[in-house]
Amino acid sequence: MRIDEKLTDYVVEQVVRLVKTPSLAGHTDAAVGYVEKELTAMGVEHRRTGRGALLVTLAGRDPGPQRALTAHVDTLGAMVKELGKDGSLLFTSVGGYALGTVEGEYVTVETTSGKLVRGTILFDEPSAHVSKKVHDTKREFENMRIRLDAEVRDQKAVSKLGIAVGDYVHFDPRCEVTDTGFIKTRHLDDKAGVACLLGSLKALADSGQRPRLTTHFLFSTSEEVGFGASSGIPPEVTELVAVDMGAVGKGQESDEYSVCICAKDSTGPFDYALRQRLVKLCRTQKVPYKVDVYPFYGSDAAVAVRAGLDAVTGLIGPGINASHNLERTHRKALAATVRLVLAYVAGEK
Repeated sequence: MRIDEKLTDYVVEQVVRLVKTPSLAGHTDAAVGYVEKELTAMGVEHRRTGRGALLVTLAGRDPGPQRALTAHVDTLGAMVKELGKDGSLLFTSVGGYALGTVEGEYVTVETTSGKLVRGTILFDEPSAHVSKKVHDTKREFENMRIRLDAEVRDQKAVSKLGIAVGDYVHFDPRCEVTDTGFIKTRHLDDKAGVACLLGSLKALADSGQRPRLTTHFLFSTSEEVGFGASSGIPPEVTELVAVDMGAVGKGQESDEYSVCICAKDSTGPFDYALRQRLVKLCRTQKVPYKVDVYPFYGSDAAVAVRAGLDAVTGLIGPGINASHNLERTHRKALAATVRLVLAYVAGEK
C-alpha cells in the first residue's frame, strides 16, 4: 500500500497530540480516550479491555492463524512521595529513567481533585553561587526536589494547595516539530508507536482493505511498569509484533530515519523466522530498515509471553535518539514503520 506525505503528516500530528496528552502508567484514561475518538472517526470498531487497554480486531480475508500488534500509551513520570518541610516535594519515579535526564524539567502536579500546580525538578542545592555540591553530587531521589510555583514555605501550605502523597507528576513534553522533519519531545516511547498504528489503521480504513489474516491491534496502558500486554491479547493469536521504539545511540545500528527490527533485547532473541519475514518485507517494499540488538530493553512482547501467550514474537519501531530522555525521531522513521506494519498486515503468501 502506498504511503503518501499526507498520511505521514497525519502520523506526525498524532505524535504531537499524543505526547501533549498526559498518560503516566496507571493514569492513562485521557490518552486512551483520545485514541478511542480517533478510531471512532475512522469508523474502526474497538473495545476496552478489563484493564482499560484498547483492542481493535480486523477480520482477515483468509482463514488461518491470528496475528496481533501492540503499542503502549503509557509514559514515564513521577509521583509525590513526601511533602518536604520547606514546601518542596520529594518524588518517586513512574517507570525507569536516570535522574539526570529530568533535572531542570518543568512539571505539572495533578491533585486528586484535578487541580494542576506547576513546578520544576531540581537538585536540592541547585545554585552554583551558593553550593559547590551542584557540580559533583550524584543525583538520587533523596537529594532531588520539586520546587512548586506557589508561595509555600512549609508542609502545611503545600497541603492547603490540595497536594498529597500519591499525586501524579507529569513532565512537560517540550514537543517541537522542525522544518527539517525531526520530532523532538519526551514520550516518543511509545506514543510514536501508537501514532504509527493509528496511521496504519487509517490507511486500511480509507482504502477499504482488509488484512490477509485476522489481526488485532492492542493499545496497552502499563508497559513502562512491566505488565502492559500481560492481558488483552486474544488467546487465538500465534504471532505478536510489538511496535515500540528503536534505540539509537553509540554502538547501535539503528538510526532516526528507518524502521528498526530488533533481533534480541534483554529478554533474549526474537523469533528468527518472523524476523526474517519482516526483513524480507522491507527489502521487497524498499522500506528503509535496520536490524539491531538492544541489551537494556524490554517490551510488551516479552510481557505477553511471560503471561502465557503461546505465540512467537517480534519487535519493530521507528528509530528514536536518546530514549527515556529528551527523545527525537524523524518523519522518515515514522513513515517506514507504517509501511512495514501495512506490509505485514497485508500478509505474504
